[in-house]
Amino acid sequence: MMFRPRIICFICNWSLPAGVDVASPTTIHAYPKIHVVQVMCVGRVDPAVVLGTFAKGADGVLVIGCHPPDCHYIYGNLQAERKVKMLKKLLSLTGLEQERLRLDWAYAYEIERFPKIIDDFRNLVIALGPSPLAEEKADSNILLNIKAAKAAAEDFRLRVLVGRERELTEKENMFGEKISQKEFDVLLHEVVEAEFIRHKIHLLTKEKPMSVKEIAAIVNMKPALVLRHIVNMRRKGMIALDHVDRTTLLYKALEVQ
Repeated sequence: MMFRPRIICFICNWSLPAGVDVASPTTIHAYPKIHVVQVMCVGRVDPAVVLGTFAKGADGVLVIGCHPPDCHYIYGNLQAERKVKMLKKLLSLTGLEQERLRLDWAYAYEIERFPKIIDDFRNLVIALGPSPLAEEKADSNILLNIKAAKAAAEDFRLRVLVGRERELTEKENMFGEKISQKEFDVLLHEVVEAEFIRHKIHLLTKEKPMSVKEIAAIVNMKPALVLRHIVNMRRKGMIALDHVDRTTLLYKALEVQ
C-alpha cells in the first residue's frame, strides 16, 4: 500500500485561494491526508504548536504565507521566516529531518501555484518516509527530543531572541553598534542547542533523580558539560539537588513557573 503522508498546512488568510474549503480537507487537491489550518498571518504560528504537531505523528508541516515584502501585518511573513529558521535548528537536534518542515510563499490569486506547492512538499515527504512518531510504537528517544524542543521553543529566552532578530541585526545600539546577521545566526545556534539540552535534562530528571554521569550517558555529552548546564538550571530554578547516594549527587527537576 502506498504511503500517504499526514501533512498539516498552516496558511495565511491572504494566501488561501478562493474556493478551497478548509473545513473539508478532502476537497484540497484530492488529498485527504492534507489538513489546512487557516491563520490570519503565518507570523502568528506558534513554534511550540508546530513541534506539538510533529509530536502527534505528523509526517510533514507546511507553512504558506504572503510573498515578502508584502504582508497585511507588515513583518508577519519575515517573523514566520525567523521562527522556521529556529525550528529547523531544533528539529536537527531531535532526529527528525529538517525537510519535514517547509515555509513557502503564495498569493491567493496564484491558483495554480497552491497545488504545486502541496504536490512538491508531499512528494518530498513521501521520499522521506513515515515519521518515526507516526507509528503505534513511536521512537521514544525522538519523542523525548521533540518534547524537549517544544519546551525550549516555549521558553522565554528563545522567544525573545527570535522576536528581536530584526532589531538586533538592523538597528544600532546606543554605542552605534549592531550585530551582523552572521553573528546573530551563531548566537541563535548556541542558544537553541543550550536550551534544547537543558529542557531535555529537565524532562529526564522529572521521572527520577539522576546523577551527572547518568545524564551524560543519555544525552551523549561529557559530564563536565552536563554539570555546567545543571549549574545554569539551578540558577533558573529548573533543577535541584534531590539527595546524595554515598558520594554521588542526584538531581531532580523542579516545576518551572
